[in-house]
Amino acid sequence: MKEMREHFKVSSDNSILKHLKALETKGYIQKDETARGIALLDTVRDRLSSNIVKIPLLGMIPAGGPVLTEEYVDDWVGLEDGFVKDLKDSFMVRVTGESMIDAGIFEGDLVIASAKPEPRNGDIVVALIDGGNTLKRFVKEGGKAFLRAENSSYSTPEIVPMEELVVQGVVSGLIRTY
Repeated sequence: MKEMREHFKVSSDNSILKHLKALETKGYIQKDETARGIALLDTVRDRLSSNIVKIPLLGMIPAGGPVLTEEYVDDWVGLEDGFVKDLKDSFMVRVTGESMIDAGIFEGDLVIASAKPEPRNGDIVVALIDGGNTLKRFVKEGGKAFLRAENSSYSTPEIVPMEELVVQGVVSGLIRTY
């Protein structure tokens, strides 16, 4: 009790006992009658020991690739580290538009992308094509690379670059909230 009073800078044992009772009632701790007989429940211990990483949510991706400066970072999103394949080079963007609905990617979704890997034919990528950012399927046929929308209502889903196609990230995950 003395250690807890000192840590929380309170003078009363009663306030510590009330807090402990509230934690026990809420199911966070389990007490027994021995000295120092307080234990975290396994479910609480698991949540506290999980490794959360922060991934930048980019408001826009500048030409040349993602730049992790405050100028472009809208927010930081916490995710469990097992959910992100490449922690160092990952970023997130919020999806706008309906060009990828047949691939299960909808307006408002957050996609996680890694700036490190080379895209393979068929990967979904965040790309800069002729100066504009987009999220599309990467296609390479006959030595030529282009992008393809995945919306069956589009009459011409292929987007062939007039000048430049720069893949800024390969999508590795998606987060959707309702």
